[in-house]
Amino acid sequence: MDKEFSNRVDMLKALAILLVVSGHLEFSLLGMFSPYSFQLALFFFISGYLFNDKYLNDITTFIKRRVKSLLVPYFLYNTFYLGVTVLIAHLTGKFWGSPISLKNFFITPFLNGHQFDLSCPLWFVTQLFITMIVFLFLFRILKNFKDNKIFHLIFFAILGFGAIPLSKIITIDPVTLIIIRTMFSLFFVYLGYYYRNYIENKIDIFTLKWAGAIITLQSILWLFNRDYDPEHGIGLSYVLVWARFDEQLIVPVITALTGIWASLLVIKLSYPYIKDSKFLKQMGQTTYHIMANHLLVMYLITAVFLWINNIPIQERANHDIYWIYNPIQTTYFYFVLTMVISTYTGVALKWAKKKFFPNF
Repeated sequence: MDKEFSNRVDMLKALAILLVVSGHLEFSLLGMFSPYSFQLALFFFISGYLFNDKYLNDITTFIKRRVKSLLVPYFLYNTFYLGVTVLIAHLTGKFWGSPISLKNFFITPFLNGHQFDLSCPLWFVTQLFITMIVFLFLFRILKNFKDNKIFHLIFFAILGFGAIPLSKIITIDPVTLIIIRTMFSLFFVYLGYYYRNYIENKIDIFTLKWAGAIITLQSILWLFNRDYDPEHGIGLSYVLVWARFDEQLIVPVITALTGIWASLLVIKLSYPYIKDSKFLKQMGQTTYHIMANHLLVMYLITAVFLWINNIPIQERANHDIYWIYNPIQTTYFYFVLTMVISTYTGVALKWAKKKFFPNF
């Protein structure tokens, strides 16, 4: 992986995590592309973009690496947030999570990842692990059956588009929830692979005609958007963790596609100006830690605001995990401070790992 390619990927990952955190603060960095409408699809896309064909013939190495890079740090964080959740419960009288049990510690992470509220964004990590393992085996089977990129694209598109109607005709339980999420995410993993291998250096999808078509399509999609009025339910956004798409059938897939295109365009246009940004590069390299810690950072910022305003910390327990103090005035302060603190926390953790556990 050459330096420029790696740097571009870091910038795309930085944008993706910025979109996730801004979404949790209920605003969008990309205007007409709503929070929750494509951010996670973008992360799946990046995973497929980075997939190496060599693993099709080296399954064992692929699984070992995914366990080491995804599951091992996940359960270290799970242990950390168990302690944090118990401590906060002692201070506020509210336990932010499910009852402590072996099932909730080891099994719930693979079902919905919401065993501890403060680390719930990490549900994506275990789903990514499941998706990438399934992708490896499925892609291997497909290539052996028929080595044709269009056939593969159609197959994964059927899974992605089919996940939403399937979620409406079957009973959603812990197992079917995993199936729906995996079907949906597999499409975007393959799309990332397809883009890198068959589009990126062969077809220019960032011409004025493409831009006009995407903007027109997104403006049409906006007709379905109701996110500005939560009482009417979600619109362009969807809640993948719970397979919640409301009455939409294809809009979540389409808006994920337009959002990914917009993200790629943002990086293409801005890269000459941001390529030397050390902070953005560090952000892109620490997305795991930012995903894990940004809600805790926001929680602590809120605690400081409460202390400054002489409000008992117990007030925090009267709101959901995403509540912030006086959002009209503080949202962007939260955003900037959260990104800085969680990024440098990730940098420090990576340094500590390299320093004290170089072979781990």
